[in-house]
Amino acid sequence: MKEHKNLIETFAEFKELKNIDRPTMISVLKEVFTLTLAKLFGMEAEFDVIVNDSKGDVEIWRRKTVVEDSDFDDPETQISLSEVKKIDEDFEAGEEWSEEIKLEEFGRRAILILKSNLQGKIMEREKMDIYLNYKDRIGEIVTGEVHQIWKKEIMILDDEGNELKLPKSEQIPNDRLKKGSTIRAVITEVELINGNPIIKLSRTSPLFLERLFENEIPEILDGLITIKKIVRVPGERAKVAVESYDERVDPVGACVGMKGSRIHGIVRELHNENIDIINYTSNIQLYIQRALSPAKINVIKINEEKKEAEVYLNPDQVSLAIGKGGLNIKLASLLVGYKIDVFREMDENEEDVDLDEFSDEIEPWIIDVLKSIGCDTAKSVLELTKEELIQRTDLEEETINEIYKIFSTEFE
Repeated sequence: MKEHKNLIETFAEFKELKNIDRPTMISVLKEVFTLTLAKLFGMEAEFDVIVNDSKGDVEIWRRKTVVEDSDFDDPETQISLSEVKKIDEDFEAGEEWSEEIKLEEFGRRAILILKSNLQGKIMEREKMDIYLNYKDRIGEIVTGEVHQIWKKEIMILDDEGNELKLPKSEQIPNDRLKKGSTIRAVITEVELINGNPIIKLSRTSPLFLERLFENEIPEILDGLITIKKIVRVPGERAKVAVESYDERVDPVGACVGMKGSRIHGIVRELHNENIDIINYTSNIQLYIQRALSPAKINVIKINEEKKEAEVYLNPDQVSLAIGKGGLNIKLASLLVGYKIDVFREMDENEEDVDLDEFSDEIEPWIIDVLKSIGCDTAKSVLELTKEELIQRTDLEEETINEIYKIFSTEFE
């Protein structure tokens, strides 16, 4: 029978599954056949299922109790003594009689049910193997090929054809992925939902950057250098605090490499994300100073109870401390765990401040509007009343109030 041949092929396919031990295989096969036989012959019928895994076949023996002819009333579980005597004269009432049932005798419908159930178990086992495999690999970097691109996520196939998901929120903004592209990401989450393994990846997680450092810098993998903390705005900027347990090893220099050889590979992977490597220290003042690099700081006032820090700099250093779009000060605050406020420190002989020095606090187009009415410095703006500014600039009153607040604070 063609169906019988297909069933044996399915059995062989199951037998060849990786990562499945013999006891588990036999147990699953027995379960499939026993449940299917119960559906076909009723729950009362009793069967022995013998799995010949070396041959790739199954023996099925139906068991019945031998009873006196007068007691025979259930052909599903009993066989009469007179009937069994025709086969073997030695049988007595009360003994158990077994008869082998060939798969060919089941009929087409029964074979198809068995085949379907067995294939279902094969798929179920494969999915569980994938889940268990990836469950133990959370935190690892995996390489795969982009298979499908959707609006909210990308499907990636690993080397064995398993489906992995990279959500849109976990992609670096500068990622330009196409079908067939090779991509690397870190495994962050593995779930089993309705029997299906869901494996989620990330390229924006600090863990991804940490694993890239481990791959590129042997001293980190060997434990000579430890990554204390990573903070990042994916695709824009990251700060990595490192510490060495060997005084002979410069942690920052080792991470950067000769002429930037080590860090360049990581930067390329992250589409030119700017990475600041900082030598960790428990001295919070020094740590903040290093975190705000390249700005040069004059004074730092620490409030340990509130986890706040006031940083005073010369006017020309403020924009360096804050950074483009405020990224430098934002990441520095996250790295050290303190809220950092930046203040300009005026020279005693300096009477005024050029408007361009406030570009980190006031939109450039607003500064241009103020310049267009002849105001080039903070004091020249404060010399005008709010009504005059509103009339001459057409700026909103709320905007004018904010400008006055910023400029007035400067000279307090």
